[in-house]
Amino acid sequence: MALEALSSTELFNFIMFDSAAPTPFTCNNDSSEASPQEIAPRLSHPPPPQDTTTRKKRRRRPKVCKNKEEAETQRMTHIAVERNRRKQMNEHLAVLRSLMPDSYVQRGDQASIVGGAIEFVKELEHILQSLEAKKFTLLEQQVNNKDQYEKSDDQNYKQVMGSSSPFAQFFAYPQFSCSHNQLGNKYTSQSKAAIADIEVTLIETHANIRILSRRRLRQLSKIVASFHSVFLSILHLNVTTLDSLVLYSISAKVEEGCQLNSADDIAGAVHHMLRIIEEEAILGCQS
Repeated sequence: MALEALSSTELFNFIMFDSAAPTPFTCNNDSSEASPQEIAPRLSHPPPPQDTTTRKKRRRRPKVCKNKEEAETQRMTHIAVERNRRKQMNEHLAVLRSLMPDSYVQRGDQASIVGGAIEFVKELEHILQSLEAKKFTLLEQQVNNKDQYEKSDDQNYKQVMGSSSPFAQFFAYPQFSCSHNQLGNKYTSQSKAAIADIEVTLIETHANIRILSRRRLRQLSKIVASFHSVFLSILHLNVTTLDSLVLYSISAKVEEGCQLNSADDIAGAVHHMLRIIEEEAILGCQS
């Protein structure tokens, strides 16, 4: 037999290696041959665990519905809600288009209808402001044509004298406020800082600005130039005058790079513009 030619040590190695792994046996008579006592501990200890820190973390799978019926119900509900929303939007756009003259709607798409509505509302606002100024002028004329006795009981007289400004209804919460008495003659400020009525409302990047101040030479062109210098692009502008007063209704867009981050900041910048224009007008009159 082949095993008879093997020594006892080689026979022990053959038995150990044959039971541990299916690798073929090789005989080695070198002096550095490992003893059975050294081989046994190596086979008794399991290999060290592999490092799992380098493995990529598995992504968590999104939670799914418990059953297909629930998923289908949610999908159908979402479709119904979206369909109803689109239906209501189309109905509102149709009504909005019917309320505007055809000249304000160039095309029938949603953007054109909404843009035309903005233009139409601005035009109506300008008409309302102009009518308010004419109404105030007519009331003043009627009051001035009556004697002192009749004035005391006249409702028009009370309305004229009780109103600090003919455009007071257009200023709900102004950041700067003045009082206007005896239009054309006096223009007194309630505080040293305020030289005009200024109200600014800001929604995202669109600002609505109303200014009521005394009329000055080249005032409008200077305001427009000042707006551009602080990265405010004017989208709409209405101007209404009454005697020595002027009302500006401005719709502006806050462009990238503008340092004015709130309605109060914009109101303060506008007031600063008007103060510079006022000082230049005073210096021009003195010279």
